[in-house]
Amino acid sequence: MKDFDDFLKRGVVKKQSVNEPRAKDLVSEAERKLSSMNRVIKKIGIDDANANDIIENCCDIILSLIRSKMFLKGFSASGSGAHEAEVSFLKKLEFNEQQIEFINSLRYFRNGILYYGKRFDKEYAKKVVKFLKQVKVKLK
Repeated sequence: MKDFDDFLKRGVVKKQSVNEPRAKDLVSEAERKLSSMNRVIKKIGIDDANANDIIENCCDIILSLIRSKMFLKGFSASGSGAHEAEVSFLKKLEFNEQQIEFINSLRYFRNGILYYGKRFDKEYAKKVVKFLKQVKVKLK
């Protein structure tokens, strides 16, 4: 994984004023998505039919929370490589390499779902949900 400062140098990440309202809105939206996803899991559970939806939601929630942290630190990412830059920001938040690699693979797999129709099973989706529960507190 590239270093966050490399994304700054390339212009994928830009330094800006702290944007607390936007950070708050991103957290609020992440909480809404998480609440909705938890209702689905409680009512129908996680199965092979909804595994991709669950994985996608978890990734979106994690990326929104990372983006929120970036706005609070005065950064924004856009364009090609923005999601990768957001994941690399986790080093600045003192996430360990294993957590960063898991989130980066989740980002990669989400792209596989969205752009290539890749399918995942319920076991991987359960693993992703468990991971989300572990890291969301640190990201809020």
